[in-house]
Amino acid sequence: MTIPKLEDPIELFNQWHQEARKTDLDEPDAFCLSTCDTNGMPSSRMLLVKGADQEGFVFYTNLGSRKAKQLQENPQAAMCFHWQPLRKQIRVQGHIQPVSPEEADAYFASRIRGSQIGAWASKQTQSMAGPEELLVRFAEFAEKFEDQEVPRPEFWSGFRLKPIRIEFWQAADARLHERLEYRLLDDGTWATDLLFP
Repeated sequence: MTIPKLEDPIELFNQWHQEARKTDLDEPDAFCLSTCDTNGMPSSRMLLVKGADQEGFVFYTNLGSRKAKQLQENPQAAMCFHWQPLRKQIRVQGHIQPVSPEEADAYFASRIRGSQIGAWASKQTQSMAGPEELLVRFAEFAEKFEDQEVPRPEFWSGFRLKPIRIEFWQAADARLHERLEYRLLDDGTWATDLLFP
């Protein structure tokens, strides 16, 4: 068994995440987020994780997006990190909570200016006439906020996935892959199980 069985799965996640950041991956923070609408229809997309600690995994989005609406209607989700150069994968399931306005403000202020203006310009998931519509809106907001700090839009914020299950997967020869699963117990501790591949 090469996956270390730590008491805290977040510590193990952070070890693997830091290892991924040392590879030549373009986006070691990338993960697939899966949500469901009220009819149970799943939807998946790639995002970037912006924090992982004892409180959970944080990501940000336009609150008018499909993902945000689904998270508000059905506050449960799953994440999957896959780092091919390491032959490692982490799957996470849990409950969703909004981040605080202060937390969202702090992260938004850390973004590059172009991304801040882009957040204002995009009506995420809504139909548009063509690419020029987005470019025009970007130019309009760039002019509006010229020579001043760009404030966080009220329609842009973040969510935190509080995990109840985390699985660490390590590829092995002959498809004898290693799987270590953590399950959150009622007392706040984690139980572990080794799973067949």
